[in-house]
Amino acid sequence: MMKHMKETALGCVLLAGTALAGVLAASPAMAQAAAPAAAAEDKADKDDGMILVIGTRRTDRSILDSASPVDVVSAADLATQPASNILDVIKNLVPSFYVGSNAIADASTFVRAPSLRGLSADEVLVMMNGKRLVRSALVQVFTGGDTALSFGSQGADISTIPSLGIGNLQILRDGATAQYGSDAIAGVMNYGLREDAGLEVVARYGLTHRGDGENWQIAANAGVKLGDRGFINLTGEYNDEQGTVRNATRPIALVFANQNPGLASQIPNFPGPAQIYGTSPGYSYRFLLNSAYELSDAAKLYLMGNYSHLKADQSFNYRSPIGGTLGLVGGGTANINPNAAFATPIYLTRCPANAAALGCPSSGFVLDNNVYRFSTLYPAGFTPRFVGETDQLWGVLGIKGKLESGFTYDVSGTLARNQLDLSMYGSLSPSFGSQTQTSFEFGKLIQEEVNFNADFTYPIEAGLASPITLSAGAEFRRESYTQTEGDLQSYAGGPFAVQNLFALQGNGTYLPAGQVTKPPGASGYGGTSPTFAGTRSQQSYAIYGGLETDVTDALSLGAMGRFEHYNTFGSAFVGKGNFLWKASDVVSLRGTAGTGFHAPSPGQNNTAILTTTFVGGDQVQVGTYPVTSSIAQFYGASSLRPERSTNFGAGIVLQPSDSLNFTIDVYSVKVKNRIGISQNFNVTAANIAALPALAAVGVGGAVNYFTNAFDTRTRGVDLVGTWRGEVVGGKTTATLAYSYNKSVVTRRDPAIISDALVTNIGNLAPNHRANLTVNWANNGWAVTVREAYYGAWREEVGYPGQRFGAKFTTDIDVSYTFADHYTLSVGAINAFSAYPDRVANSPDNRIFQLTNSLADGQIYPNVGGPFGFNGGFYYARLRVKY
Repeated sequence: MMKHMKETALGCVLLAGTALAGVLAASPAMAQAAAPAAAAEDKADKDDGMILVIGTRRTDRSILDSASPVDVVSAADLATQPASNILDVIKNLVPSFYVGSNAIADASTFVRAPSLRGLSADEVLVMMNGKRLVRSALVQVFTGGDTALSFGSQGADISTIPSLGIGNLQILRDGATAQYGSDAIAGVMNYGLREDAGLEVVARYGLTHRGDGENWQIAANAGVKLGDRGFINLTGEYNDEQGTVRNATRPIALVFANQNPGLASQIPNFPGPAQIYGTSPGYSYRFLLNSAYELSDAAKLYLMGNYSHLKADQSFNYRSPIGGTLGLVGGGTANINPNAAFATPIYLTRCPANAAALGCPSSGFVLDNNVYRFSTLYPAGFTPRFVGETDQLWGVLGIKGKLESGFTYDVSGTLARNQLDLSMYGSLSPSFGSQTQTSFEFGKLIQEEVNFNADFTYPIEAGLASPITLSAGAEFRRESYTQTEGDLQSYAGGPFAVQNLFALQGNGTYLPAGQVTKPPGASGYGGTSPTFAGTRSQQSYAIYGGLETDVTDALSLGAMGRFEHYNTFGSAFVGKGNFLWKASDVVSLRGTAGTGFHAPSPGQNNTAILTTTFVGGDQVQVGTYPVTSSIAQFYGASSLRPERSTNFGAGIVLQPSDSLNFTIDVYSVKVKNRIGISQNFNVTAANIAALPALAAVGVGGAVNYFTNAFDTRTRGVDLVGTWRGEVVGGKTTATLAYSYNKSVVTRRDPAIISDALVTNIGNLAPNHRANLTVNWANNGWAVTVREAYYGAWREEVGYPGQRFGAKFTTDIDVSYTFADHYTLSVGAINAFSAYPDRVANSPDNRIFQLTNSLADGQIYPNVGGPFGFNGGFYYARLRVKY
C-alpha cells in the first residue's frame, strides 16, 4: 500500500513538472533561461533593493530603508540547501531561527516546533504571499528539550511548504501584532511565491558520512504567462528519506542477547540497536499553486493553494522482558527493571462465584499458575513503532487592485485544514492481557480555519516629503480543533488493569496475596477517549488602522493600532510606532515600539494527550489535560488568558559604499502570561480514590496541564554585514550574520513551572550564533561556502548540569551550468561532520560499561542540539531549467 502511495505521489510530482511543458515550449516567455550561475551573479544586485511586502503597508520600502529589521532569503539561497525539510533549510541560513532534531519525541518528531529570536513557535506568524498559514493540528505537549522553547505551543507546520515554489522568504524580526494580528509577537515569516514562467526540474540524491540516511528528492516548477495579464505557477515535490542511527543498543538488550542466543534475532532491529535515536524514515509530497489574472487595470483576481502529505515512522523505546544489575563507567552498578508488561504475569483465574464468603470476592483473582505472559507475544521484548501522517490543505481566493487615485484594496478568503493521523504497531495494551491488540489507531487531530480579510491603503498629499499612506482593514477568523476517538484499547484500562490476588488455603478459604497492576492504554502513547473527543471552535474579528510617511527627506514615521475581539476571552487593543532617520548618506537610525498579544487557541484550551515515559525502567503514563477538565482542575488549573507583550527595537544602518553595508539591531521583548505546560504532578492511589478519572493515568503516572504561570523577557542583538565585489574574475558576495539572544523567566510559580524549564527557556538555543557566507560566480561556475558558529547550550530536563560546547560547521556547494539549461551541483552540509558533545556521565545520566551509553542507548543528546546529530551530509543535484 505504501509503495503504491509513493509511486502515485511521484507520478503526480512529475506531472506537475511536465503538464504545462507543451504550452511552455511555445511560449515567448521561454525565450530567456535563467541559469543558477547567472542567478547567483545577479543575487548581489537584487537583495538590498528588493521591495519589502512585510512590516509596512507602503510599496516603496527595501531592506536598508525599512524601519524594522527584515531578513530576505532568496531563491538562490534556498537552491544551495539540500535538506528535504524547509525547516532545516532555514535553520542553516538564518541565525535567529532554531529547530531541534527531535528523536523519540512522540508526535513532536513529526511536527517540529521552531523558534525565532528565542520565542515560541506560535508567537511567530507564518504567511504565504501575505496570507496566514493554517496552524498545525499538533499542540506541542512532549516533555523535554525537544519542545522546551515551544512547550505548549500550536504554530504552523512550515515543513508542508515545497522550497522550489518559493521566490523569496522575508523574515520580519520585530513584533507586528498591531499590523497582522495574534501570534506576531516574535515576528513574521512571509513566503513569497514564484510568479515566473518556465520549466524547472531538480533531482537530488544524498546520504550521511556514515552511509545511512539516504535521501532523494525530485521537484518540478512550471509557470506559464496568460498573455500579458496573468500567470499560473505550479510546484510539485517528492522526498524519500531513509532513517539514521546515532546510538548504541540498550545494555539490557545486549544482556538478553548474551543470555538467550536462540532468541537474539527476535530483538527489534537486531543486530543493530534495539531502539533507534536518529532521523525517522519517511516520505512526503507537496504541491503549491500561485496564480493571478488581471480582470481590468484596477482589478486582479488571484488564487493560491497548498496540498501536502508527510509520513514518518518513528522508533519508540525498547521494552525489555528482563532486568539486571549492570556495571557503570567509573565504578558501581545500576539496576534495570523489566518493562511493566513483563514484570508480572496476567492472572487468569477469577474468584469462584460462591467464594466471596470464603474471602475471595467476585472482582478478585486467584494466585495460581493459570497465567498469561507477554513473553508469549514478544519473547525478546518489543519496540513500538509510532507513525504520523500529516495532510494539509490551504487555499486563498482574492481580488486586489489599485485605482487612479492611488487607493488600493485587497479582499480575500482563506479555507484551510491541517490533519495529523497517529497510529502505532509492534506494541500492546498491557491491561487487556492476551486479548491485546498489537496495532493501534489513536484518532485524528484536525485544525480547520476560515479567514476573511480586507486591506486598504490610500495616499494623502499633505505637503510632506512623501504622501501619508493611510491603511485600514478588517479580519474575521474562525478556527476549529477536533480530536477523533481512538481505538478502545489505545486509551482504556482493560480487565487486568488492577488485579487483587487471593491465595487458596488448605481449609478452602482465601487470604489476600497482594495486588498486581498493568498500565492503562497502549504502551507508548494514548488514544483520544470519548470524554475528550469532539470539536471546539473559536472566532474573532479585528479592525486596524495606520499611517506612514516621510516627514522630511531624512525622517520617516509610522503608527498603527489594532482592535480584536474573541468570543472566548474578550477583546484586546495593541499599537505600534516606528521611525527611520537618515542622518547622512552613510548612517541611518531606526526604532520601533509596540504591544502585542497571542490568543490561546482552541487546541491549547482543549487538547488531551496521554504519553508513556520510563522511570527506572518502569513504564508510566503522563497525561496532559485541558484546563476545563476535572483532572487539571484537581491539580489547580485555571482558565487560560491571552499572552501580552511589549517590544522595543532600535538599530543602525551603515552604508559606507555601494558595495558594503551593515545593520545592527537590538531588541527587548517582554511577554506576560506565557502559555505553557505545568510540571508533572504524580498520581497516587489516594488521588484516584478522590477522582476516579485519574485511573486513565494510573498509580505512579503523572498529570500536567496548560497554564499562564510565567512571564519572560527576551533581549538580543542582530548584526548583518554584506560586501559585494569581484574576486578572481567572479562576482562575489560575503555576508556575516550574527545573533545574540537571551531569555529569562521574570515571574513564575515554582510549584507549577520547574527550574529545568526555566533553564531551557534561556539556554536551549545557543545564546550566540553566527554565519559567514561567501558566494562566488563566474562563467557558469558558482561556489557557496558557509561557516556557521553555534555557541554553547544546555538541555536541563534530559541532561541536568551539562553544558554542551560551542561548535563550528562548514557547508559547501559547487555548481556548474552547461548548455545554458543544465546545472550539476555537488556539496556537503556540515562537511567535516561536527557532532554535539556526547552525553556526560553524571548521577542523573549514568554511562553503562557494556555499551558506553545511557541505559536507553543514547550517546548524543536526543534533541540533537542546534545543528543535529547526523554529522556530515553529502549530495549531488541536477537542475534543468528552461
